Amino acid sequence: MTAVDDRPTTEVGKDRRRKEDQRLITGRTRWTDNIQLPGMLHLAMVRSPFAHAKILSIGTDEAKAAPGVHAVFTGADLADSQGVNINAWPITPDQVTPTHLPVPSERVAHTGEIVAVVVARSAALARDAAELVDVDYEELPAVLDLKEAMKDEVLAHPDAGTNKSAFWQLDSKAAGTGGDVEEAIAKARQDGIVIEREYRQQRLVPAFMEPRSTVVDPTGEQVVIWSATQVPHILRFAIAATMGIPESKVRVIAPDVGGGFGGKLQTTPEEFATIAIARKLGKPCKYTETRSETMVSAHHGRDQWQKMTLAAEKDGTVTALKVDLLADLGAYVAIVGGGVPVLGAWMFNSIYKFPAYQFNCQTVLTNKTWVDAYRGAGRPEATYAIERIMDELAAEVGVDPIAIREKNWITHDEFPFTTVAGMTYDSGNYEAATSKALELFGYDELRAEQKRRRESGDTVQLGLGVSTFTEMCGLAPSRVLGSLSYGAGGWESASIRMLATGTVEVVSGATPHGQGHETAWSQIVADRLGIPFENVEVLHGDTQIAPKGLDTYGSRSLVVGGEALVRAADKVIEKAKPIAAHLLEASVDDLEFEAGQFTVKGTDKGIGITDIALATFAAHNLPDGVEPSIDADATFDPVNFSFPHGTHLCAMEVDTETGQSTMRKYVCVDDIGTIINPLIVEGQIHGGLVQGIAQALWEGAEYDEQGTLVSGSFVDYTLPTAADTINYVSEHTVSPSTTNTLGTKGVGEAGTIASTPAVVNAIVDALRPMGIDDIQMPCTPERVWKAIRTAGAQQDKAPTADAQAHFGEGAPNQDPAAGTTDGAAQ
Repeated sequence: MTAVDDRPTTEVGKDRRRKEDQRLITGRTRWTDNIQLPGMLHLAMVRSPFAHAKILSIGTDEAKAAPGVHAVFTGADLADSQGVNINAWPITPDQVTPTHLPVPSERVAHTGEIVAVVVARSAALARDAAELVDVDYEELPAVLDLKEAMKDEVLAHPDAGTNKSAFWQLDSKAAGTGGDVEEAIAKARQDGIVIEREYRQQRLVPAFMEPRSTVVDPTGEQVVIWSATQVPHILRFAIAATMGIPESKVRVIAPDVGGGFGGKLQTTPEEFATIAIARKLGKPCKYTETRSETMVSAHHGRDQWQKMTLAAEKDGTVTALKVDLLADLGAYVAIVGGGVPVLGAWMFNSIYKFPAYQFNCQTVLTNKTWVDAYRGAGRPEATYAIERIMDELAAEVGVDPIAIREKNWITHDEFPFTTVAGMTYDSGNYEAATSKALELFGYDELRAEQKRRRESGDTVQLGLGVSTFTEMCGLAPSRVLGSLSYGAGGWESASIRMLATGTVEVVSGATPHGQGHETAWSQIVADRLGIPFENVEVLHGDTQIAPKGLDTYGSRSLVVGGEALVRAADKVIEKAKPIAAHLLEASVDDLEFEAGQFTVKGTDKGIGITDIALATFAAHNLPDGVEPSIDADATFDPVNFSFPHGTHLCAMEVDTETGQSTMRKYVCVDDIGTIINPLIVEGQIHGGLVQGIAQALWEGAEYDEQGTLVSGSFVDYTLPTAADTINYVSEHTVSPSTTNTLGTKGVGEAGTIASTPAVVNAIVDALRPMGIDDIQMPCTPERVWKAIRTAGAQQDKAPTADAQAHFGEGAPNQDPAAGTTDGAAQ
């Protein structure tokens, strides 16, 4: 019997290996650090060892005399040319935004801030000479704790007069989207349920594979900058706006970029300093950071305290949610750093029908590395808190975590649904995704096993974690962003060039750094124009080739940039139609277009769109008044976000004697609308899962009392390897988006957003009978063990002498905070 071939006949939906990978895996790519220019000089940064200090003097004579050294620059030397790091999202008119100079001359505000730059013939010589720069500091008091910063007793920037940067609120009563949150909470205290918890989002390092690098050539008509960046168009704008160079004289190229996760959407001090020095010297210059510099000076992510108050009726029906958020910005307000916590305002309510809601966000300055977007940017933080507290509600009511979610979520027949936060979700089916996930997980069987283990007093307990999430993707529309004082739009641009030889060039304003744009864009265009996948070439990442664009972040590339491609392709077809009619001697109204061919209805007469491209190039026989081109441009500005969702289930085994938590099974069912390339999606999901799970179990940026980053290398900052993970089961349901032609939703951040609460919920679920309802992330064996010891719920399950000998009373550089019965970390 012959097997049925059910593979898609169209490109969209087909497993295509990535076009990009051939050059990547054969070493033919060009990372920024691979670029070599004639006469190029190399830079090394001299960085502050103090979190907060005055710069009294900088001695550069010894460094200048070192072998191979060309020059040494201080902040004073660059004062007239270095520009400034911009903040593109002031969330309130009175936001306190300290000036962020690339190389300050008077004071440093965090460890790792640049105080001088050494220029030499090689990177090694520059680094050696940087050790000879003698900086005299007067150390100042530093504020490092987020809650202590709120007291304004020690100031991160004394001239600012406060550590409080901005306060931002969303209130459902004031917005007209829901009821009074205080009234609802007060009522629940009388005759319902009120749950209050405080959750910690630890500080994280994006830890992209390729360190940041910048090469600048100032010798031609333009200043040409190669940078390992996610945002070449935004970088070009920032350079022109702050450094006095006409934008037309700035060309930014993002070559192959080795990952970003939000960590490369910044305009950085290193970029500005390299540009300023190259222009002063009139020579090409390169700066490539070391891994330790990445850890200490590239922006960090997360770092929040989340106070959650949830009100419900006694049967578990939610009635109100109040969020009080403290967000650490670090020493400066980064390019969108102030707005990242605010993005969570529309997501804390998640998939649930809260009648009343209030979100209060206070952003705070400290003397730590600046904080900005990291994979998910505000949505993982919100999802973590709401999914953790929904588990607490289930425990309070005495029902399964799935049941409490089913009771309160938006049902599939209620879409489109406007939430209490004022966001309109266009499509979704939480029931379908959850049902499929439960079946794949074997939920009932695992609950039965959990019961047996508890009854038998097994030292290794089983916990099941649930995370049902949604997120908003594709930062847009531009008018909404404008109303929020966001400094850019939400549109994206694309161009299609029909070449005479039958091939197609696609120019995209979205700039990939590992997502697979070249492959997915080729699939979309191949289907739309009916041409072979292999005949599509995708160009991107160069502001000279792709002059219009807003780049890649926030899962926006496909839902915004992909739709721009579709619209450009449709314009190509419309421009080709009168030419086809002329060549076929037919009426335009009698033509049909399918699979790359224009045909006359009811006949076998036809002509291919690539033949029209050749005929247009020759221009020998065109209709009167028709220009000899069928190329097209399109810019798409969405009317709404897209809203992927999903259900993630995690089984964790927790050894109650040692605190070791081991993942046994992980299942996720995500609804990301129409899937362009399942192979790419699988990779995105798996990569996202690992990052979210890593936050739950391993990662955390830790500072000592002096403000030194003690987790400043991969020895101390624990990243997982393949050996630390398991095989995940990932499947999909499909609820197409109604706000773009393709029906697509974002996927790049979904795994990271959903997985963290699923893992922590599973660990807490395993230990809940001991009276434990929270463990502060990362849930290391030490923290889990200390939570068990502190709870003391079952004396016969107390930690063994062997465990105490192994962990002692605390590990170096490790915050011992662990869960307690009141849900707040101590």
